[in-house]
Amino acid sequence: MTMFDRRSALIAAAGLAALPGLSSAQTSASDEIIELWPGTPPGDTGARIVRKIDDQSKDPTKPDRFVTGIDRPVLVVCRPARPNGAAMLVAPGGGYGFLSYDNEGASQAAWLNARGITAFILLYRLPGEGWARHEDVPLQDAQRAMRIIRAGAVQFGVDKSRIGVLGFSAGGHLAGSLATRHGETIYTPVDAADREDARPDVAGLIYPVVSLDAPFTHGGSRDNLLGEGAGADMRRARSVEMRVDASTPPLFLVHATDDGLVPPANSIALFQAMQAAKRPVALHIFEDGGHGFGVRLPRMMQASAWPELFATFGARHGLIPA
Repeated sequence: MTMFDRRSALIAAAGLAALPGLSSAQTSASDEIIELWPGTPPGDTGARIVRKIDDQSKDPTKPDRFVTGIDRPVLVVCRPARPNGAAMLVAPGGGYGFLSYDNEGASQAAWLNARGITAFILLYRLPGEGWARHEDVPLQDAQRAMRIIRAGAVQFGVDKSRIGVLGFSAGGHLAGSLATRHGETIYTPVDAADREDARPDVAGLIYPVVSLDAPFTHGGSRDNLLGEGAGADMRRARSVEMRVDASTPPLFLVHATDDGLVPPANSIALFQAMQAAKRPVALHIFEDGGHGFGVRLPRMMQASAWPELFATFGARHGLIPA
């Protein structure tokens, strides 16, 4: 039995008790939970971090839970009935202050599973909850998550060369950071999994926060990640559009013109950076959709088309069968 078999078996046996309040958020009864770190996560300061679940929905059949208090970052593994070998790491948003688990996690896993894609919902640590080097904490978890998926590819039934990342809002910033900073050393390796490549093969960024330095940045995400008053060097080093290079994977960008929280200029800036670097990129800016639309938009809203477009993009770049 491998490290991943043992870890899966132990945590699955305990059920989702490891994630209080999320048990009914599983997309199927067979979902597993994988802890990212074999011991204490990097940057632990001894701060007391308490899990909290706030349901924003008034309909008990359609939860919309915001999660805080991520002391143990995990992957929720959602397997499709008919897997095609592709996998997607899903990073919910929440301005780096909470995680929008249902709208930008479980709902995404459902449509990915329907297309044969194994989904791994990432519950990553929030930088303002008492971690040292807080500005690196979410990316540490994202890099580690990609490496765990690749190291456990056989057990997960996925192809190591067909693993993407899909991020929303601040989770889009995290996905973009993983796409552009996958090779950067930001934590000390802890086991054999850390010899795996953290580069996603495709990245989908949905209404993403991109720049932490430009006038169109989302100030809340910037300050939650970097701290208030962060210097220009730190802001630029963590602005996704400034980190694009020849190793950046194909990017798929989505925004709505009427996004009143994170301006479309974020996606446009990253699109331009990808074009300048001659990297594969697609940009879709819809007339309506607002912010935080996930996959729950009415069909008459233009932004509801994005999942099918992303599936086509993934097929074009070898992630999923055409």
